Amino acid sequence: MSAEEVIDSPVPWVAGHIRRLVETGGHARPGMNDLLLTTRGRRTGTLRRTALVYIRNGERYLVVASNAGADRHPAWYLNLVADPAVIVQVGSQTFAATARTATAAERPRLWRLIVETMPSYQGYQESTERQIPVVIVSTEAVFGEVPTM
Repeated sequence: MSAEEVIDSPVPWVAGHIRRLVETGGHARPGMNDLLLTTRGRRTGTLRRTALVYIRNGERYLVVASNAGADRHPAWYLNLVADPAVIVQVGSQTFAATARTATAAERPRLWRLIVETMPSYQGYQESTERQIPVVIVSTEAVFGEVPTM
């Protein structure tokens, strides 16, 4: 069985960031924790890849569906809500994982951790009326390359 094609973000600056992460083995911005997240499109079924900043929380990865403070959720977030099976690439390692939105009980503690690490997220939250989701990504297995979803 051949691997499915993965489509990178249509947003030009995000697509460029993805290319730099791929070219550098995930080290495009020294000192920043960047990962590649692949979700399955909720309408098309196509594999979609985006680049995100992450924060480690034990064995979990935290990402934020900020959409730079826009009044709508990013497409990648809507995709993982529809299908929580995701692929995560951190550096040269690729993981099959499950993603979920932090619960109301989890979010305050995780949001504080995120804002302490990346204060710009507080500004994003202040610029929108929607509550910006915190996404918890839990790894399940490690693979040498992106597996077929």
